Amino acid sequence: MPGNLLYADPTGVMPFSLSTAFTEMREYVQLQNQYHDGTIHRSQLAQTSRRSYRQTKRLNATALAALYAFLEAQNGGLLPFFFYDPFDVIAGHLPGSNYDPTGANVQGRVTVVFRNNAWTQATDVCRSNVSGLELVEVA
Repeated sequence: MPGNLLYADPTGVMPFSLSTAFTEMREYVQLQNQYHDGTIHRSQLAQTSRRSYRQTKRLNATALAALYAFLEAQNGGLLPFFFYDPFDVIAGHLPGSNYDPTGANVQGRVTVVFRNNAWTQATDVCRSNVSGLELVEVA
């Protein structure tokens, strides 16, 4: 039926070793109109923020190969998957203790998809920077 959106059906879980390579960002999507007299009219489009994650950690050769293999396993970044935010844990638990390779644990689990999957790589001595990759939360 046109107009109905289906929930994302995740196809995998990002490896734990790569989860710490991403930094969380939140954005509140809104419309803004600025009038000629300088007043601004703002309208919020969503009740909650939308999470996104940007790759910020420099990767060694093993982690770089794992990230590339996972990106390819997700059909070049088009398929949704589960990402465990290592810092979204129950109070008193260690960061990363919420990770579940099966995707069954809901604590800290976010359904995401790659956005801007333009792989740009700069390699220094023993480490590589990958820019242009971003994970964005989907429903």
